[in-house]
Amino acid sequence: MSDDDGPQVPIHCPECETTTRVPFSDLEDRIESHNDAVHDGDDVAQVDPGVAEQFQNIVVEEEGLLEDDA
Repeated sequence: MSDDDGPQVPIHCPECETTTRVPFSDLEDRIESHNDAVHDGDDVAQVDPGVAEQFQNIVVEEEGLLEDDA
């Protein structure tokens, strides 16, 4: 991996029992192409759930979404 590839994000497919890492910039296309080619377009493969939860927590904290505006 070169520095230009950016962070690698794990994609997990429970039906295929596989996990692979892809550059963040390719994430959406790679998930969509896998699901289209292997699962008839069904949303099976996804960002690893643990990573998705961590990302969600960071965004909520950084954006102050749980703070009271009172």
